[in-house]
Amino acid sequence: MSRHLRRALVGVTAAVIALLSVGPSAQAHGFTSTVYADVTSGEEGHIQTKLGLEYDLFVVSAADSEDNDPLFQTGNAAFEDGDTDAQAAALNAHAASAVAYVTQRFSVTSDGEACAPTRVGGFTMGRREGVPYADLLLDWSCPEGDGTHEVRSGLFPDAETYVTGTKTIVTYELDGRSGSAALDAAHPSFSTAQSWYERFWEFFRLGAEHLLGGIDHVLFLLALIAGSRRLREIVLAATSFTLAHSVTFMLAALGLVAVPSSVVEPVIALSIAVVAGWYLWQLRRSGGHAVELDLDAAAGRGHFSLDRAGWTRLAVVFCFGLVHGLGFAGALGIDEAFSWTLLWSLLVFNVGIEAVQLAIIALVFPLLTVLRRRAPTAGLWVTGAISAGVCVMGLVWFTQRLFGV
Repeated sequence: MSRHLRRALVGVTAAVIALLSVGPSAQAHGFTSTVYADVTSGEEGHIQTKLGLEYDLFVVSAADSEDNDPLFQTGNAAFEDGDTDAQAAALNAHAASAVAYVTQRFSVTSDGEACAPTRVGGFTMGRREGVPYADLLLDWSCPEGDGTHEVRSGLFPDAETYVTGTKTIVTYELDGRSGSAALDAAHPSFSTAQSWYERFWEFFRLGAEHLLGGIDHVLFLLALIAGSRRLREIVLAATSFTLAHSVTFMLAALGLVAVPSSVVEPVIALSIAVVAGWYLWQLRRSGGHAVELDLDAAAGRGHFSLDRAGWTRLAVVFCFGLVHGLGFAGALGIDEAFSWTLLWSLLVFNVGIEAVQLAIIALVFPLLTVLRRRAPTAGLWVTGAISAGVCVMGLVWFTQRLFGV
């Protein structure tokens, strides 16, 4: 191997390690939260919203914003005890602060004019994604108009530093329309005057951003690409992964399957390490013939023929894809009753994920293929370095998530 080639390999390896070293801080499954908002028409001139807010985050944020230490003390104690009655009582005892926090960051307007909120009943408790959620019902009195409403959410912003990337999932039956919308800091509002493709674009964008922002899913895909020596292998692997995560994604998002994130997240991390380690094990088993195997694979004939190891890898990818689908569903956080509008929103979210996945494959795989053909030894070094780094990060994340670090 030439000196220039060795230097290039060192540079590539260093870049890979630098990329992977920022992984933990860029995970899509870190400290984030989802707000749920069910918006319906009430009596004439009134709108009703039922908000679902992650309880412990709500207590901390409201107590800090309203300078209400008793709310924090009683609310946190109830959370630690796991007593849902005490949790509801803590919020109801400090309802003024809790409601003020919400109404300063969540609003409804009618034809551009603000609607006035009134709390209906007391706080109640439920569970989503295995954690307690506080439910708050608000009635909004709106000025007379032609019925065009806008919902805006700025709940739990990054500036509060407790969570990042909060999403508000809105389901609505309003102004003669029904559907769902996904709000975040970059797109904090939606209007019932929006067209169907504008609403669906929100979910496509959310799916694409979720995969791009989720370094764990990106690394899983890179491990698949690095371990695939022929186009047929990555096509089959990507198809298997897509089918698997689409199935569990839809079932979980529609509330038909529920698996705690404490199980899903460690398994996702483990899947990254296993898929990357699989390729490293193949290299070690092949020994000095690894280059020849890569050359044979690059020149291989046939359509979708795989050996026993290839089919086994495909089965492993499919099984892990089922788990990744649960992770995608947890990120979107919809578990409402079935509706065709909701189903289309979920499909569009999934299409956004797949668009980014295909773009990464189209960008990375041809580069690795050219490198393997023109400099086989360099190709092994690069794919080996990528796989090793991915495997290490997967094991680190698995340990962190397993033990709650």
